[in-house]
Amino acid sequence: MKLQEIYDFLDKISPFELQEKWDNSGLIVGDMRREVSQVVISLDIDETMIEEAEEGTLFVVHHPLIFGKLTQLDFAKYPSNLIEKMILKRQSLIALHTNFDQTHLNRYVFEKVLGLKMAKEVPFVCMAQGEWNYKELLALIKEKFDLPTLRVVGKKEKITSIALTTGAGASLIDQINADCFLTGDIKYHDAMKAMSEDLMMVDIGHYESEKFFAEILYDELKVLPLLAIIAQSKNPFEIDNTI
Repeated sequence: MKLQEIYDFLDKISPFELQEKWDNSGLIVGDMRREVSQVVISLDIDETMIEEAEEGTLFVVHHPLIFGKLTQLDFAKYPSNLIEKMILKRQSLIALHTNFDQTHLNRYVFEKVLGLKMAKEVPFVCMAQGEWNYKELLALIKEKFDLPTLRVVGKKEKITSIALTTGAGASLIDQINADCFLTGDIKYHDAMKAMSEDLMMVDIGHYESEKFFAEILYDELKVLPLLAIIAQSKNPFEIDNTI
């Protein structure tokens, strides 16, 4: 298939026009006229993936390799070092980021991973109504996201409504009308604001809440005459329990 055909398919299932203004989803590296026979799907792209993939491979990732203005290509530094390697192997890269959050990822994690019933969905936020016990809810989150520990703000023993945004969603606090908000990358000042507004927050991790991207997209690509491979992206953070 032509890269253009794959791009058009991705645009159909998750329109690129839905991405946030600051985002950079779409074609990052490549030529729309090139033929593609193999697709590697991953949350992120790294040097090992590029080296192990065949020449001409298309990578479809969640996080754009280029964010913001790129003023120089210093091949000793990230992300230029990865871009150079891809160009030399005639590889391509497409990102599905905030558009895919809205069309697929948030709902999948909310319903399929956590097993919550959708009561309301607005851009980037899924919400459920019900009754949850603090300990039971945290045990569920730890199990489903494979998290040994959790950071919690504003602990509540009884919870009647839950909101979720995968990735880093703390900036959406003002839009949350729920007892508990699940998201990643909660900063200190986000926590202080949540406490002042009686909002419980649970940091579910950026990587942990988005690691399902590849399996979701893999199922979508099954209809195309392509070899699709899932590559396991590495979490850049590690928990050190050695001391």
